[in-house]
Amino acid sequence: MGAHAHHHTHEITSLNGIYITAIVLNALFVVIEAAVGFRSNSLGLLSDAGHNLSDVFSLMLSMAAFRLSLSHATKKFTYGYRKSSVLISLLNAIILLAAVGAIITESIRKFSEPAPVDGAAITWTAAAGILVNGITAVMLMKQQKHDINTKGAFLHMATDTLVSAGVVVSGIIISFTGFTVIDPVIGLAIAAIILVSTWKLLSESLRMSIDAVPENIDPDEIKSMISDTPGVIDVHHLHIWPISTTETALTAHVVIADLDRMENIKESIKHKLFDRGIHHSTLEMETPLSNCNEHECE
Repeated sequence: MGAHAHHHTHEITSLNGIYITAIVLNALFVVIEAAVGFRSNSLGLLSDAGHNLSDVFSLMLSMAAFRLSLSHATKKFTYGYRKSSVLISLLNAIILLAAVGAIITESIRKFSEPAPVDGAAITWTAAAGILVNGITAVMLMKQQKHDINTKGAFLHMATDTLVSAGVVVSGIIISFTGFTVIDPVIGLAIAAIILVSTWKLLSESLRMSIDAVPENIDPDEIKSMISDTPGVIDVHHLHIWPISTTETALTAHVVIADLDRMENIKESIKHKLFDRGIHHSTLEMETPLSNCNEHECE
C-alpha cells in the first residue's frame, strides 16, 4: 500500500510539473506568434495563435480538473468534486469548437479580401511552433492513456504540431510563388483538423457527463467476469459509471450459492474489477432464495 501511495504521489507531482511547464511554454509562444502574425498580416499565424491560446486555456482547465479529480469527500459531496473534471473536459471541447467557428469565419473573409503576406516570417514562426507543440505533446504522451482531460490536451498539442507543419508549407509556397490565397486555405485546413480531433473528445465527454459506461470498459465482459467467478450463480442490476475522468464506480447484485463463502467471493470479484480499472465497487450478495424481484432491487 505504501509503495502504491508513493507511486501515486510521484505521478501527481510529475503531472503538475508537466502542466505548469506546458502552460508557460505555450503562453510565451502565443505572444510571439500573434505579434509576428499581426506584423506579417498572416491569417494562418493569427488563427494558429488563437488556437494555441485556447490550448493554453485548455491546459489550465485540464490542470484544474486533475486537481479536482483528487479532491476528498465531504458531507455534501460524497465523491468530492471529482465529477467536475468531466464537465471541464466537456467545456474544453466546446471552447475548441468555438475556435473552429472563428477560424472558418475569418478564412472566408480573407478569401474575399486578400492581403500581402510575409512568407518568411510565417515559415520561421510556425517552425518554432512545431518545436513548442512537439515538446508539449511528448511530455503529455505517457499520462494521456489514463485521463480524458490529459488525453484531450495531448491530442491538441499533437494536432498543433501537424498544423504548424502545414503553416510552414504555406510560408514556403508564399515565399517562392507569392500565392497568398494559400494562407486562408491553410486556415480552413487548421479548422478541419481541430474539428476532427475535437469530435471524439466532445462525444466521450458528453457520454461521461450523463454517467454512461466509460468507453474503455465493456459491461458484457464485466458481467461475464463476475458470473464466471467460482461460487457465483448470477449477477443482475449491474451499474457502471464514471466518478471522474480517471475513476469508475460499479454496483451489482451478486447471487451466490453459499453465504459462508461470501467474503472470499466478494474479495475475488473486487480484485478482478480493480485490475480492469474499476476501483470503487459495491456488491450486494444474495442467495437464490433471497433474490429480490426487479422492482425491489432497483
